[in-house]
Amino acid sequence: MSQTLLFASDLSAENRAAFARAVRLAVESGARLDIIHVLDPYLPRRVLHDLEEAVVADIRTTLTDLREDYALPEPQSLIQTMAGAPYAEIIREAHERQADMIILGAHRKRGQPDLVAGTTLARVLRSAPCPVLSVSHLATQAWHDILVPVDFSLTSRQTLRETLRRFPEARLTLLHAWDIPGERELGSNGDYARWRDREVERLRTHLERETEQLMGELDDVPELELVLEQGDPLEVLMTRLRRQPPDLLALGSRGQLGRQSQITERLLSEPHCDIMLCRAW
Repeated sequence: MSQTLLFASDLSAENRAAFARAVRLAVESGARLDIIHVLDPYLPRRVLHDLEEAVVADIRTTLTDLREDYALPEPQSLIQTMAGAPYAEIIREAHERQADMIILGAHRKRGQPDLVAGTTLARVLRSAPCPVLSVSHLATQAWHDILVPVDFSLTSRQTLRETLRRFPEARLTLLHAWDIPGERELGSNGDYARWRDREVERLRTHLERETEQLMGELDDVPELELVLEQGDPLEVLMTRLRRQPPDLLALGSRGQLGRQSQITERLLSEPHCDIMLCRAW
C-alpha cells in the first residue's frame, strides 16, 4: 500500500519551510503528497469559488518554486481546498486519506506557551490518527541526529518504534530522566549513594532490554545511544535541547513523561528543532 503524506498549508511565508520538508519527505519515501488548505466556511459561495482557484494556483506556484530551490523532482501530489474549522478538517482528511503523517508549520507565537493550547497545531496534535510533524527549520538540514525521550509508557515504546522504522540510518539518542526519592536529603550518605547507583543501573538495564526487543523487530537498526540524566523530565529535556539541539525530536503525545501537555506547549513555543509527535497506537 502506497504512503500518503498530508501537508496543511496556510499560505504564509512562515509555512514555506514545512512545505519544503513535506516535498522532500515525499520524494525520499516515494509517498504521495496531499496538500490541503482550509477556507473560511462563512465566506459567500461566489467568493469561495474564486478563492479556491486562487489558492490552488498559489500552492502550485509555491510547489514549483520549492522544487527548483531544493533541486527536487516532482512528487506525486494532490491539491485540494475545503471549508471548515482548520484543525477539524485536517484531522478528518487524515482519517479519510489514511495518512501516514501530517506535516504542519511551527507555532508562530514563539516564547509564549500560554498561547499554544488553542492553536490549530496543538489541536491537531491532540487528536491526529498518525504522527504529526511540526517543522520550523529549513529542509536543507538533514535529520542525522534524532532525540527520543523514553520512559516505560506505551506511547514511548510506540514513538521509538516509529522512529526506528522511519529513520533507519539516523543516529538516535534515547533520553531518560530519572528522579529517585531522597536524593536531596541523603545524597551525601554512602549507603544511599550505593543504593541509588544500583537503581540507576537497573533503570539502564531495563531500558536497554526494551530497546533491544524493539530493534529485534526491524531489519535496519540505526546507531543508538542511551543517556540517563537526573531531574524533572521537562527541565531535563529543555536543558538538553538548549545545549545540544538535535535535528529532530521524536516525542509521544501522551505518556508518563510528566506534565505532558505542558511539555508539548513549551516545545511548540520554543522550537529548538523539528518535532515529530506520535500517538500510543
